[in-house]
Amino acid sequence: MFTTRPELAGTFGMVASTHWLASAAGMAVLEAGGNAFDAAVAAGFTLQVVEPHLNGPGGEVPILFARGGSDPDAGRPVLLSGQGIAPAGATIEAFEQLGLDLVPGTGLLAATVPGAVCAWLTLLRDHGTQPLDAVLRYAIEYAGTGHPLLPRVTATVASVSEHFRTSWPTSAATWLTSDGAPPDAGRLFRNSVLASTYRRLLSAARGPSREAQIDAAMAAWSQGFVAEAIDRFSRYPVQDDSGRAHPGFLTGDDLAGWTPTYEPPVTLDRQGWTLAKAGPWSQGPALLQALAMLDDVPPAGTDRVHASVEAVKLAMADREAWYGDVDDVPVDDLLSSTYATERRALIGSTASRALRPGSPGGRPPRLPSLLSREGAPHHPAGPGTGEPTISRSGTTRGDTCHVDVVDRWGNLVSATPSGGWLQSSPVVPELGFPLGTRAQMFWLERGLPNSLAPGKRPRTTLTPSLALRDDEPVLAFGTPGGDQQEQWQLCFWLAHAVDGLDLQAAIDAPAWHTTAFPSSFFPRDMTSGEVVVESRIGDDVVAGLRGRGHDVTVSGPWTLGRLSAVSRDPRTGILRAAADARGMQGYAAGR
Repeated sequence: MFTTRPELAGTFGMVASTHWLASAAGMAVLEAGGNAFDAAVAAGFTLQVVEPHLNGPGGEVPILFARGGSDPDAGRPVLLSGQGIAPAGATIEAFEQLGLDLVPGTGLLAATVPGAVCAWLTLLRDHGTQPLDAVLRYAIEYAGTGHPLLPRVTATVASVSEHFRTSWPTSAATWLTSDGAPPDAGRLFRNSVLASTYRRLLSAARGPSREAQIDAAMAAWSQGFVAEAIDRFSRYPVQDDSGRAHPGFLTGDDLAGWTPTYEPPVTLDRQGWTLAKAGPWSQGPALLQALAMLDDVPPAGTDRVHASVEAVKLAMADREAWYGDVDDVPVDDLLSSTYATERRALIGSTASRALRPGSPGGRPPRLPSLLSREGAPHHPAGPGTGEPTISRSGTTRGDTCHVDVVDRWGNLVSATPSGGWLQSSPVVPELGFPLGTRAQMFWLERGLPNSLAPGKRPRTTLTPSLALRDDEPVLAFGTPGGDQQEQWQLCFWLAHAVDGLDLQAAIDAPAWHTTAFPSSFFPRDMTSGEVVVESRIGDDVVAGLRGRGHDVTVSGPWTLGRLSAVSRDPRTGILRAAADARGMQGYAAGR
């Protein structure tokens, strides 16, 4: 069948990401003798420079990986959480005193501890082989000497340029030209301050060993000049989605008290596959729940989309009622075959318009009181852009990145970096990047799994995937897309694991998603009954879905998702990779 690109195949190494320069940087590290972890770190730092509207050093990253080789831990999927926590001062009471019932999506109030840099450095220290300068050189070069600016970056800057000029002068100084205009697409763009920040991390990387040097760089980030600059900047009020100016809660002590953590992922066994996801502090288990409900997957067409959409609605309702960074999430019950059977029975022949969380283990569900029968609360969006999603027309309002790597030793890495968007928070002038706004995902209501509390991770949408076949790690994949990430990955999984399409054909297959559950992002909207489909899905499927009561929005033919994937065949040693043509910037590289 025709695909937009070939599925790459080789035996040496593969890198697939949402930007060709990141994929090239990762591949260069592999060619220099590095492993998949080294390559992923190089790609991750490069993404911070070349996709600044989608991620940055002030953001976060969950990383799923499995080591190859013969050591005792080989083949075991592991999750490295680079999701920073809420600051010590970020309490529900503090927001109540400000008269807010939702965390704004822009500004400083929504900042959590920036976790991406320390997560990448932790991965490099513990599993990589290369020194820090060997993997950071690409980000430094593209920030310091310049990189051709993506049209989507220019469009993003243009959309918030007036706000930069009037309210966020540090962002204007970084992103606007001397006459106050957005930079031209394709021009060589430099962020010399960001390059200086990276160089200062390298200068701090001193010690008797590679590991000690990386530890010293992390100390410079979390206890040194970076933490000090963030502490100072967070004390100044800046305008946010509330329509008012507020200082932030984040302090240097918050950065100093946090480190990335390793943890076992949540898994689902299905038809010879084991699919691993981040735990219920993320939305990762929602994909597993939806798959568990799709016991007998209908063939491609109206029946499959309808069943999948209804399963996603039920899984996302459970996400709202049960998921969060707490100890008592009933994961085993949520993923049990008994519960899946109960939930599957709720999938009828017509579209449901109700938010229907279940009762795993007999526990009654509780939804946030701000959610009404009519949908989520409606707050007017303020300046900037706090929501990383894709609109119904397919235009990007902000988003996320993704990178997958596999090497000749069998190491697999899947990571979804995001946050620290240039359009969501003002640039810290001494560092050249903005803080993240991930705390907007918390609820400001007590007693919920995802209620705001100091030291707690927000229930993130970031959700890389790693799959095993007959207990061997063989597949890593993921996509940007906010609440749509699990849904577009479900489209890919059904096309690849069920229908048998190769990686590229599965990525190219027509995609869909639903918005019939509360958004994770300010202002937490939902559109009951809506299903968004690419026009390539066919008029017959669109008509079939409408006949079943879905409100179908037909998007452009290539608008939903930006997937990438890599795989390995343990028997033959063949490595494969693919990346999405959607967005016109994702590429795979390998040999």
